Amino acid sequence: MSFWEKLVNAIGNTAGNALSAVVEAIRTVFEGDPETRRKVAFSVAIIALSAKMAKADGIVSEKEVEAFREIFEFPQDQAKNVARLYNLARQDVAGYEAYAERLSTLCITCAANCTVLEDVLDGLFHIAKADGLIHEKELNFLNHIGAIFQMSETRFEQIAARHVSSGGDPYKVLGVSPSDDFPTIRRRYRGLVSEHHPDRLISRGVPKEFHVIANERMAALNAAYAAIEKERRAA
Repeated sequence: MSFWEKLVNAIGNTAGNALSAVVEAIRTVFEGDPETRRKVAFSVAIIALSAKMAKADGIVSEKEVEAFREIFEFPQDQAKNVARLYNLARQDVAGYEAYAERLSTLCITCAANCTVLEDVLDGLFHIAKADGLIHEKELNFLNHIGAIFQMSETRFEQIAARHVSSGGDPYKVLGVSPSDDFPTIRRRYRGLVSEHHPDRLISRGVPKEFHVIANERMAALNAAYAAIEKERRAA
């Protein structure tokens, strides 16, 4: 039995107030398997919060669905289970704030600027920008999620800058200041590359399908560093 089936079976026929049932199922069904529990918690966070984001925006485009599938290349025979979780979250009476707060407690490394929760935000940004534009309501939603996740304003801006279609401020992408000297910027860049290496993501319980986001993130970091390096050489 797949973990999707285990989770859906544990939730049962809950309707209208599914959040508590989902969180409790993740805590208990996978209690003796921390690696799977991290993967399930991460996956459910993306599913539930993307459903809430779609509801806040009012529109679910085909491109957003495709972006969702890029993150979760789940077996076709599990499509109904994934769809059930998505629809439970979308129809749940609980607001997205409650979902973000409860799901963040499933992160065993939860702290300010938690890397696992940053991964969740990256996934949500990936879905939000799928139609070519991050709408104001979506950005407000993501900003509020970041605050609930205890992301500092600087860290949130750094995440958001990676997803601006026209190319974000390279200094914001790396979380540095234009007044910083180049050796400081280089150390920061190397630290981010190490922090976001695919092996690190796997150890955090991020599903292997998330490599799409990981590749986007690395490309943004590399492009930002290259832009700053070129600017400094021309100065």
